[in-house]
Amino acid sequence: MALRVGSEDKKKVMIAGVLGVGVIGSLVYMLMYFFGGSSTPAPPPPAPTAAVRPSRPATAPSTASAGRGEHAAAKIPGVSASLDPTLHPEWMEQAESLEYSGRGRNIFSQFSAPAAIEQVKAPVRPSAPVAPVPQGPPPPPPIDLKFFGYEAHKDGSRKAFLLHGDDVFIASEGDVVDHRYKVLKIAPFSVQIEDLPYQNAQPLPLVQN
Repeated sequence: MALRVGSEDKKKVMIAGVLGVGVIGSLVYMLMYFFGGSSTPAPPPPAPTAAVRPSRPATAPSTASAGRGEHAAAKIPGVSASLDPTLHPEWMEQAESLEYSGRGRNIFSQFSAPAAIEQVKAPVRPSAPVAPVPQGPPPPPPIDLKFFGYEAHKDGSRKAFLLHGDDVFIASEGDVVDHRYKVLKIAPFSVQIEDLPYQNAQPLPLVQN
């Protein structure tokens, strides 16, 4: 016996079929998302709002961070494996037991003696050699006589009055006084005397009393 389905029953069957297909499609999509992964990432959660400091401008996010929509720290490969935060007491004891073995002063000890500084053995800037001064014979001593007057004669000759200490000598030209001084020439205001041991002639001016 054939069943007759009315128009209202047909609509209900169609609606039920569409709902069934939608439910099945949703289940398949959820199963693929959880087990097979999704090519499109889920939208990130909204970032918390914070007050922006006016004196410090916000830095632009990097290209990788901008693509993901979040701020990510750069990771350096191989660094985390070499960092060991564990304390090693045996290493610390070994470092403390080390003794300074250098030749200079230990700058880490207040009881270390200062290093010995070598004394200068020669002047830093040598002085120029001084040229020797040529030394000749010493100069002759001055004649120890004083000429204090003379006596003139009619023939034009003169006699000089010479004083040597407390002794007074009257000498003409050519005479030797005190066995040492020879009278060479007598002039009105001077007399020329020669010191015989030194062979040195000097004029003696007239001394006014």
